[in-house]
Amino acid sequence: MSFQIIGFTVGVLLCILGLAELIPASVDWADSSINAQGFLACAIVSMFFGGAMMIMNKNYSRKVGVREAFILTNVSWLALSFFSAFPLVLSDVHPSFVDALFESVSGITTTGSTVFVGLDYMSQGVLLWRSITQWIGGVGIVAFAIVLLPFLRVGGMQLFRTESSDRSEKILPQSGQVIFAILFVYCILTGICAITYGLLGMSFFDAVNHAMTTLPTGGYSTHDSSFGYFKSPVLELAATFFMALGGLPFVLFAAVLYKGRFNFFKDEQVRAILIIYAGIIGVIAMWLWLHSDISLVSCLQTVAFNVVSVITTTGFASTDYTAWGQFAVISFFFMTYLGACAGSTAGGIKTMRLIVAVRAVDGYIKQLLYPRGVFTIRYQGQPLRNDLIMNVLVFLGLYLLCNAALTLCLTLTGLDFITAVSGAATAIANVGPGVGTIIGPAGNFATLPDSAKLLLCFGMLLGRLEIMTILVLFAPAFWRR
Repeated sequence: MSFQIIGFTVGVLLCILGLAELIPASVDWADSSINAQGFLACAIVSMFFGGAMMIMNKNYSRKVGVREAFILTNVSWLALSFFSAFPLVLSDVHPSFVDALFESVSGITTTGSTVFVGLDYMSQGVLLWRSITQWIGGVGIVAFAIVLLPFLRVGGMQLFRTESSDRSEKILPQSGQVIFAILFVYCILTGICAITYGLLGMSFFDAVNHAMTTLPTGGYSTHDSSFGYFKSPVLELAATFFMALGGLPFVLFAAVLYKGRFNFFKDEQVRAILIIYAGIIGVIAMWLWLHSDISLVSCLQTVAFNVVSVITTTGFASTDYTAWGQFAVISFFFMTYLGACAGSTAGGIKTMRLIVAVRAVDGYIKQLLYPRGVFTIRYQGQPLRNDLIMNVLVFLGLYLLCNAALTLCLTLTGLDFITAVSGAATAIANVGPGVGTIIGPAGNFATLPDSAKLLLCFGMLLGRLEIMTILVLFAPAFWRR
């Protein structure tokens, strides 16, 4: 195993992180904030360590194996999370290192859970840094999905690599070119989102920050009341649209830009997620309308914003939807697990896996009824191999097992059952807010004990890296090859 390529790549990422830290440093310097010094110091330290790692490993081999890719992914996310925490520690917010680490992990994994309060009074540099970490994490997870997920053999992007669809779905000949194309699209969509927010009433600073946390489906805001601060139905509709875009496969955007092919409605998971949106929004909006004095139009608009926010794992909130009643609370809890499309910035189980699982169950039932029948499970019109179907089902089992294990561990730290099960679900799904009075949309994670915060950090990384990327490192066979 070659560790030089791992060291060199992590060094490059730390240098990029250091350059990114100069942006909030400049903003706080222009605003005469003392935080400028902390950001500048952290930028120098990040670039120093990054440059040293690049120099020490400059003679790396250009061949990257699967094992190196797994280790590189884990080390990269840990390094970025660790170094992203120091500017927060040195800021005038004065969080503990555990709180700063929690905030940075939540940012890099685009989860959006926060331990910070008083966002409305924080320096612009700190707020901007939180948004930048989510923007970096968003494009990072798309690159991870394109390059590494096919090797995990747990569905997701692997379905893009089936023999029947590889030629038709491949936008550009090499993964690096695909990632560059997606980065270009990512930047364009972020810019359009910022301009839209600005035209609809946000300040320039708020528009830029919220655009950088909308497309990555991250959910960090510059205000404690999140999107509820703006009290603008038009802004919420715009955010709903851009959150939904962030939950779509970015390879389809690249296909439009580079190939002129608009294949969104030809993609099964896109059609499925739109049906899911419509169904859930319609049911909850009708229920809310019948049990409140809110107009039907207002119900549809408010419910649409919050439902899309949770399903895409963005985590913005315009209101405390847990106050809508037990039906809404239970509905939003189960929505936490869903996720949007594979190949997007969203977390969760992903629509593609849900489609395969539902069809596998349907095929199994038919096989019970007609033992001699032959039933083929298809996706995008193409038959799926049995090993791929089994891998998807194994992933779903592991997903639920990890949620149960994390819930149990959180209860050992003293959390009540609702907070523990909701915290585990929102961490692994990378959603942000949970349910309940403590970590619900009207609360945050500040009052949780440090042990719970560290467990949730692990849960966020576990969910962001699709579980198997981390668990495979614990397999003895991985190190014996």
